[in-house]
Amino acid sequence: MCSIPDKSMLPSRFLFCLIAISVFLLIVSSLTLFQFADHSFMPKSVFSLVLVNDTSVYLTSSSGESKDAFLPAETSHEQILKTQELAYETSSFSNDSGGLGIGKSCGPEQALLRVYMYDLPPVFHFGLLGWKGSKDETWPSVSNPSQIPSYPGGLNLQHSIEYWLTLDLLSSNTPNINGPCNAVRVSNSSEADVIFVPFFSSLSYNRHSKVLGKKKISLNRVLQDKLVEFLKGRDEWKQRGGKDHLIIAHHPNSMLDAREKLGSAMFVLADFGRYGAEIANIEKDVVAPYKHMVQTIGADSSPSFSQRDTLVYFQGAIFRKDGGEIRLELYYLLKDEKDVHFTFGSIQAHGVRDAGKGMSLSKFCLNIAGDTPSSNRLFDAIARHCVPVIISDDIELPFEDVLDYSEFCVFVHSSDAVKKGYLLNYLRGMKEDQWTKMWERLKVVSKHFEYQYPSQTNDAVDMIWQAVSRKVSHIQLKDHRNNRFHRSQRS
Repeated sequence: MCSIPDKSMLPSRFLFCLIAISVFLLIVSSLTLFQFADHSFMPKSVFSLVLVNDTSVYLTSSSGESKDAFLPAETSHEQILKTQELAYETSSFSNDSGGLGIGKSCGPEQALLRVYMYDLPPVFHFGLLGWKGSKDETWPSVSNPSQIPSYPGGLNLQHSIEYWLTLDLLSSNTPNINGPCNAVRVSNSSEADVIFVPFFSSLSYNRHSKVLGKKKISLNRVLQDKLVEFLKGRDEWKQRGGKDHLIIAHHPNSMLDAREKLGSAMFVLADFGRYGAEIANIEKDVVAPYKHMVQTIGADSSPSFSQRDTLVYFQGAIFRKDGGEIRLELYYLLKDEKDVHFTFGSIQAHGVRDAGKGMSLSKFCLNIAGDTPSSNRLFDAIARHCVPVIISDDIELPFEDVLDYSEFCVFVHSSDAVKKGYLLNYLRGMKEDQWTKMWERLKVVSKHFEYQYPSQTNDAVDMIWQAVSRKVSHIQLKDHRNNRFHRSQRS
């Protein structure tokens, strides 16, 4: 206790006691604040950051039910995102090791793209994988990669782009997952550069396009119809006519019933083979690589020119329709050549493993148009460092605005390829140093075609976001040019 000071010591002793009492009261009030945080003036989000560094511990979902099982109920997810953004902005932690990105320090202000993602019910995305969260859960936790719902194997995987992009967006708000700072999810659509529609359309087509039992239409059709209804009713769609919406439709037959109604949106596609030019085109849409089926070969273990005894390799479906008829013509031209492997193949009976081995022991791998201009075979060849020979006149290639495919691929016109002797003479005439230069380039660029979680800098997921950013810039340029006179005329 402070005794009554002598008059001569009053100023200094009184000041000392006043400071001591003030500090004591400050400590008491702080402890009270933390103990009774529910009634304090400090926001819960900030309190949770200070106290436990868990940005969602005090946030619970609304218990309200949606009137329609296929349409999203209102939840507190936007609150969670807001709080997580605050965590990124206020955290001093960063992890730049290995060039994998910035992790927690990557917020909306640092990101190349700010992405708003609709909270569609699980039946549109992870529910199609069999994931069942609790009553109010829209998304699975992505903080532990080993516990994330897996995508079906086999040929389903080659069109799994929807899965990888959605995971990447979810992880952008997950503090312990570090990745490239290209796409960050934001909680307010007005802050977004692009609006992401999380519908697993390729999986929906592959697994749910058949009409079951006594039902009149398939689940795939129901989901597309509900999606169109949902999007057309959103203010975000109405504001720009859907031009800033991103929809994944990588399988050529996905979104068949909805694509025309949603054609103003930006699509992520395998190619434009089954689309009219007014619905999909290179000006507004993004071409994404297939997920390759064969195992990636390491640069150090990639066989060189002299170690590859087979000149030309092709294994796959030979009887195709439309533009794919050229496969049959080439089969009859090449099947009896001694240094050519041209056979029918499938994923059954170790087909993928055998194809990977065959490609890695071949100098050139044929990528021939099938039912559509593109096929997964190109990306299998890249993964095995087998120089691709592209025979598909209408093909569109991923990231071609930044990648020069002529540095690691050979292009042959279809009309030349079917001339007797032309293709083999052309390939046999290529010198070892020419081939080796392409092979060395393949080993460098192959990383751009890898899908993985968490994403890494300049892998397929990261490259897609970069491509989307370039499309967004182009759309903004067109809008600004159109506004040159319209705005002044309105005023």
